[in-house]
Amino acid sequence: MPRFAANLSLQYNEVPFMERFASAAQDGFEAVEYLFPYAHAPADLAAQLQAHGLRQVLFNAPPGGSDLSAMASAWERGERGTACLPGREAEFCAGLTQALHYAQVLKCPRVHVMAGLAPAGVDRAILQATYEANLRWAAAQAAPLGVALLIEPINGRDMPGYFLQRQADAHATVQAVASAHLQVLMDLYHCQIMEGDLSTKLRQYLAPQDGQPSRVGHIQIAGVPQRHEPDVGEVNYDHLFALIDSLGYSGWMGCEYRPARGTAPGATHDGLGWRDRALAASTAPVACT
Repeated sequence: MPRFAANLSLQYNEVPFMERFASAAQDGFEAVEYLFPYAHAPADLAAQLQAHGLRQVLFNAPPGGSDLSAMASAWERGERGTACLPGREAEFCAGLTQALHYAQVLKCPRVHVMAGLAPAGVDRAILQATYEANLRWAAAQAAPLGVALLIEPINGRDMPGYFLQRQADAHATVQAVASAHLQVLMDLYHCQIMEGDLSTKLRQYLAPQDGQPSRVGHIQIAGVPQRHEPDVGEVNYDHLFALIDSLGYSGWMGCEYRPARGTAPGATHDGLGWRDRALAASTAPVACT
């Protein structure tokens, strides 16, 4: 059965951020994710989770910044991660340390670590070596805390110049780092834009490989091309949900989409018909033939 987590950065934008936990719970979500928590005290976020019976299942490490204030504003300044950037290792370490602190307070088992924008003129091999070294260090810090770090291929149309764009590159990086605490965040919206062939990709990466369990630690979904509800656009998510179920994936799916009605009152709630149909289909009895 699919397990869907509301994304509080993109959904429920008709109300202030700290009120979105209540909205998600009222709509039947049991878990939430969002981009960044650093503008809020971890204790305040934890209180919202507890008050509304929600689980935190994912957030991102800071995309930049050496102190909490700079981390909270880095995204607005255009930062998109530091993991692959030579010369910014200390900044990466500071951000990862802060992210793990939030993960402990929020009891969140997963943190997405952003690669960054590839600098012009820097050899890709140098960026990849920096990326792997930073991730190896980060995974060693996360392991004693029971936190899994995720890396996510992001499409080059929405985020031009992002270092990690393809599923194969993400899985090769995970294999090179060789830590059980580094996994792949498979966002089907980004994958469709960059590569397509989603059914084949899911069969390839969700199934055990060489006797080892799948290294996909989280899935995110959105309609393509406008990043609205999954039932809007070119992707047949009803088919994909059934396929994901058949492949035995038991993790969360983050609803990282922008409601088609934007910030209109009730926009997220009114667009959840796709979720209700998916849940109903997964629990429907199989007819005898």
